[in-house]
Amino acid sequence: MANLEDLAAFVAVVREGGFRGAARATGTSASRLSEALRRLETQLGVRLLHRTTRNVAPTDAGARLLERLRPALSEVESALDVVNGFRDRPAGRLRLNVPVNVAHTILPRIVPPFLAAYPDICVEVIAQDRFVDLVAENCDAGIRYEERLEQDMIAVPIGPRWQRFATAAAPAYLNQRGRPAHPRDLLDHSCLRIRHASGAAPPWQFERDGETVTVDAKGPLVVEIGAAIELAVAAAVAGNGIIFLFEDWLQPYFDRGELEPVLSDWWPGFSGPFLYYSGRRHLPAPLRAFVDFANAMRTKE
Repeated sequence: MANLEDLAAFVAVVREGGFRGAARATGTSASRLSEALRRLETQLGVRLLHRTTRNVAPTDAGARLLERLRPALSEVESALDVVNGFRDRPAGRLRLNVPVNVAHTILPRIVPPFLAAYPDICVEVIAQDRFVDLVAENCDAGIRYEERLEQDMIAVPIGPRWQRFATAAAPAYLNQRGRPAHPRDLLDHSCLRIRHASGAAPPWQFERDGETVTVDAKGPLVVEIGAAIELAVAAAVAGNGIIFLFEDWLQPYFDRGELEPVLSDWWPGFSGPFLYYSGRRHLPAPLRAFVDFANAMRTKE
């Protein structure tokens, strides 16, 4: 029988797209993982990976093995995690897949005190806005908004239960270009836009007293959602135009006077995010601790 650690090394290398990424994710060395793959391929008598200088990909045999291994290794992890329940403090890794805005605005209020309360748990956060298969991505849980939740997932509220999108600009810009009185006035302004990874840049939508107004904003800067959002915020602070973003993200700039709210009585609201995870598997101790901790924080708020 193949060594379980060698099988786990194979899954990690494929999941992370290479030996270096897998080494970082598993806390070992790339050379050790490479040796594990050579040992496994020798024992099985087949090549499992296509290797290039830039990445790796499973062969047909590797893909079939991976398909069967993922659920099996997940069951092994669940079985070992049962022992975690007998510890004084939960230990292990908690891997979360979350939207960029959640990583920026919500998790900073939860993760630092959680780490202080559970020093034996390592939290790994993957921030991306595409919807992923948690099992395939080897994530314990995800955070998404209600319209993107799958029906067979367990979902619990996390963070604020009501949020808004906000429009804002630097006072100097508004003093020079004027302050919009209606969303349609934005058509005469420089707007700083954010597009999805798919390439779509959705129009800006506003609501007031049952009326909905959609504006196809135009302007000098378009950034893809992710780390580049901070560039759009910096451009707004510098006076390059009006930005449309999560109110929570912009609030510190409002507090410091670097940005001024625009059309605040038109800002659209939406329900807050949910922490979700599969109900078909044993709940790992680190995830159980995080769920309880997040619920306790929300109750206090």
